[in-house]
Amino acid sequence: MTFAMNMKTLIVGVGGMTNGGKSTLSRSLKEKIPNSCIIAQDSFFKDDSVVPVDSNGFKQYDSKNGTCSKNTLDSLNMDDMMSCVHDWQRDPQAFWKKVDQTAEKLMPSPNHVFVLIVEGFLIFNHRSLNELLNKRYFLEIPYDICKERRSLRVYKPPDPPGYFDGHVWPMYLKNRLEMESTATGIVFLDGLKSKEELLAVVYQDISKEINMQREKD
Repeated sequence: MTFAMNMKTLIVGVGGMTNGGKSTLSRSLKEKIPNSCIIAQDSFFKDDSVVPVDSNGFKQYDSKNGTCSKNTLDSLNMDDMMSCVHDWQRDPQAFWKKVDQTAEKLMPSPNHVFVLIVEGFLIFNHRSLNELLNKRYFLEIPYDICKERRSLRVYKPPDPPGYFDGHVWPMYLKNRLEMESTATGIVFLDGLKSKEELLAVVYQDISKEINMQREKD
């Protein structure tokens, strides 16, 4: 695989629990960071008809088999997601222009840093993806707030009765334990803080990394 070696790049992972604010933070970062784009894990769910069902009849959207490695996220087409990330790596400028219709005509220069924001609830539980990340952020909120926010969302298909306590929360706790045992360098963020405050903290941190990339030969 040949990547665009003359372009400076940065891959940022924004993970966290359901309804923790991942998408809001990712979109805010994209608006603020030049030459950036988003790949969202939710865009790679398999068709509902092939998602496994447990003994309680709950669809296993948050489940995974085996260890933190390739092809273990049962409900997600992670091969397709990784292919998309690799497309960005090969030519971040072309990828950015393809997915962002507002992108201006840009001629790469030594000071340009292209930023990919990878957002999703299990991005740190997929080893091949996690290893590509330069920065990692994880949004967390308390159980009761998470349950309330989830109840206000409309999903297709909708959550069946008892789904949050019977599947979503237990799988979050399980996946988080695995994430903490295999992934390092994660910055944990309080999802109850305002979106402006969260953006300010993360943007400042990423800006430092962008400046470091610019200073590299």
